[in-house]
Amino acid sequence: MDDVIIKIKGMTCQHCQKRVHDTIVALDGVTTVRVDLEAGKATISYDSSKIDFEHVKQAVSDAGYKVVEEEEVCPMPTPNCVKLITEGMASMPVEAEVKNEAPPASSKTAPSPPGRTGKTTIGVTGMTCASCVRNIEKDLSKLSGVIKAVVNLTTEKASVEYDLAQVSPGQFTKTITDLGYGVVGESVTLHITGMTCASCVQNIEWGLRKMDGVLKVSVNLTTEKGTVEYNTGRITVKDIIKAITDIGYGAEEIKGVYVDREQEAREKEILSQKRNLILALILAVPVSIGEMGQNIAPLVNAVPGIMGFLGNDYFQFIFATLVMLLPGRQFFSGAYKGLKHGATDMNLLIATGTGSAYLISTASVFLDLGAGFEHKYFGTAVMLIAFIVLGRYLEANSRGKTSDAIKKLMGLQARTARILVDKTEREVPIEDVKPGDIVVVRPGEKLPVDGIVVEGRSALDESMLTGESIPVEKNAGDEVIGATINKTGSFTYRATRVGADTALAQIIKLVEDAQTSKAPIQRIADIVAGHFIVTVMSIALVAFFYWYFIGFERLDIETNYGIASPFLAALLIAITVLVIACPCAVGLATPIAVMVGTGKGAENGILIKGGEALETAQKLDTIVFDKTGTLTRGEPQLTDVAPVGGASEDTVLMLAAVAEKGSEHPLGEAIVKGAAAREIDIPKGQDFNAIAGHGVQVTYEGSRVLLGTRKLMTDNGMDPAPLNNIMEAMENDGKTAMLITKDNEIMGVIAVADTLKEHSAVAVGYLQEMGITTVMITGDNRRTAEAIARQVGIDRVLAEVLPQDKATEVKKLQAKGQKVAMVGDGINDAPALMQADIGIALGSGTDVAMESAQIVLIKDDLRDVVSSIELSKRTMGKIRQGLFWAFAYNTAGIPIAVGLFGPYVIAPALAALFMAMSSVSVTANALLLKRFKLKRQEEV
Repeated sequence: MDDVIIKIKGMTCQHCQKRVHDTIVALDGVTTVRVDLEAGKATISYDSSKIDFEHVKQAVSDAGYKVVEEEEVCPMPTPNCVKLITEGMASMPVEAEVKNEAPPASSKTAPSPPGRTGKTTIGVTGMTCASCVRNIEKDLSKLSGVIKAVVNLTTEKASVEYDLAQVSPGQFTKTITDLGYGVVGESVTLHITGMTCASCVQNIEWGLRKMDGVLKVSVNLTTEKGTVEYNTGRITVKDIIKAITDIGYGAEEIKGVYVDREQEAREKEILSQKRNLILALILAVPVSIGEMGQNIAPLVNAVPGIMGFLGNDYFQFIFATLVMLLPGRQFFSGAYKGLKHGATDMNLLIATGTGSAYLISTASVFLDLGAGFEHKYFGTAVMLIAFIVLGRYLEANSRGKTSDAIKKLMGLQARTARILVDKTEREVPIEDVKPGDIVVVRPGEKLPVDGIVVEGRSALDESMLTGESIPVEKNAGDEVIGATINKTGSFTYRATRVGADTALAQIIKLVEDAQTSKAPIQRIADIVAGHFIVTVMSIALVAFFYWYFIGFERLDIETNYGIASPFLAALLIAITVLVIACPCAVGLATPIAVMVGTGKGAENGILIKGGEALETAQKLDTIVFDKTGTLTRGEPQLTDVAPVGGASEDTVLMLAAVAEKGSEHPLGEAIVKGAAAREIDIPKGQDFNAIAGHGVQVTYEGSRVLLGTRKLMTDNGMDPAPLNNIMEAMENDGKTAMLITKDNEIMGVIAVADTLKEHSAVAVGYLQEMGITTVMITGDNRRTAEAIARQVGIDRVLAEVLPQDKATEVKKLQAKGQKVAMVGDGINDAPALMQADIGIALGSGTDVAMESAQIVLIKDDLRDVVSSIELSKRTMGKIRQGLFWAFAYNTAGIPIAVGLFGPYVIAPALAALFMAMSSVSVTANALLLKRFKLKRQEEV
């Protein structure tokens, strides 16, 4: 059996990690695989008689990842390699010590040249041993202009001092990546303005991906945000913003205080489109009436003076020109900027359609174009602009509603905090609060940051995190969360998490990331959007030539429709095709539903990490629950007190509590807490003695009291057989039964157990009604496990499973073709959560950013597992509905516009209205998700 470590380039997330793991472990001859995402390496054990190492490397490459060269593979675990690693790490200088220590032999030292020098630190991934350090230092030092290069294995950073005139940081990152290591990129979130449809998203993503140094791009039309991961050595935020503005869109970096600016920008867009709409209607309606008056004689005869003025060619030209230059300018400007950089979007269709009608009408006013051109189409052009602007205005309003969840979360933040400085209260901005500060909170105030209660007690409204309106009692030592509301008493607490580390900040970041992500189903829309504009332009061109050369005469358009010019007849149909096509609806269907769905979840303490998790959750058919701390409370509680021989329950419990008062065993603590809860006074015993594995002994009022197992009683001359039936009944229910005696007289039986959480059985019942198989996994013995399973109604039990083997059990279920979710606490269950198709971390409190789970439930309520699946199904349902209607609209609309069912079935202006309404209807349909109610809300 051979063991080897390989370095792998290209893994960026847990799904990459899982894909690499599954690829290698599927190979015949491979026995074990452990993939480390952060280090960028895989540790593999394989039988060299069945498979050679080259086949392993080839499999990883075929999966889409890069394996470094053979000489960079560090075999393990030979003594020489261990020695190399140990010596190498011992010799690694800490970054703070670089200035005081001589550089390693492999680094290059030279007198500082006369030019200016700089220093940069680069995060490096994939290093596994001292050889890796030397490889990087050696190649960096070879670069002309590098004065000193030091790589630290422990901190995974490379520090390079260099001559600014001779070398740039971009060359350092290229050198490191060429060696097969990864470079940690920075991420920036931008607010992007000017996007109107899915093609805009495609244009920006395509343009940025071409830039050297851009690693990953994700642009969201609904939120008007783009997240760009980039290599700081090759490109800057300024370069990224310039690239976006060059394409024809606006971009600005979102920083910590950007929330208000972003809201202002959203409101500015709505106001701008509102003004455009009002202006377009004021100008377009007279023009449209005047155009109709040219064809409707009774209308002209009724008001000849007004209609004569409105129908005047010069009046119509002036008003139509104003529409084109003012509310219509945005379309022509957007089309020009896009074409200048080889990009096409919705603006091009609108500008081409309306511009054609306007230009041909203008030409017929000032030029003699001959027969057939007497009729002008200014009214058509201006009403097209008016209806499209109406759609833009309604869409901007709808998009604002989709981001309500983020706005609500942002609005929860306190602006100031009251802290104690030298025992004096002082009000400071929330940004000035530091970990360790003592914060004072009064009734009705918001908590500014997370912390631990030091003094006082109160009840807090945590509905902002959990969606649960019932206040939660807090005492000294309890954890409190920033942005929750203090309802009753005053208290002080020590700040533990501030700024970006607070639970609220993590939730906001997680929700924003989720809303920026793309569900896999979005690929369909992306493919369509990428070719949509060119396809529609081609269809319009084909339609124009057909009706110009063939259709005009075949259907006798002049006689039947009153259009004498073949050119005008064909142009009207082409315009209708251009304006009825709507890529907006296709592009909006997925991101708007994902945004509303994840936002609705966040409002109620269900944090779904992106579109992929949403799409996978609705396919689940098996839910695996960890027992301890998930289905059960995770700590023993007193469940039964069974007195015998005439003793009372209180007496039996008091004696047991006396015996356990000096014990630190969890079972003993449960008995003492149980007695205290019943307000039983617990006297102090003497001569406490813990008898390992059997129980305890104590002296109370001169009497010997024993509490423990049957064997403890037998060893002390007592016969517990008469109570076997009582004890076995308790033990069959998963309880730990103990006998209590006083002076060798059995007084009764005490039972302690890890009890079920309040809603465990209800949640399992809901899942089974949904047709989902429920499984419980635990390290407990089978009898105890099955007892808990009976109480909760679980279908299947996996007992006596060690923590490290839980992931293997999940994998076995997946091998049977099941879609598996693992529900656990996110800490001990991390490997199983990562192995599962969906990891659900329950009751995580403030640790909302845990990497091992795709869904994080803040409230410790298993009914939210059900709600997360139902929310996923509802959201995916809205996505499918949106995509269906978007494709159906375009599939039906374009053939009608082309004239497949006859020419002029729909007028160009009406086509524009339909186009505008299609995207608004998709948005409105997604907004219906806001009505979704959680299971725990339905039961209220």
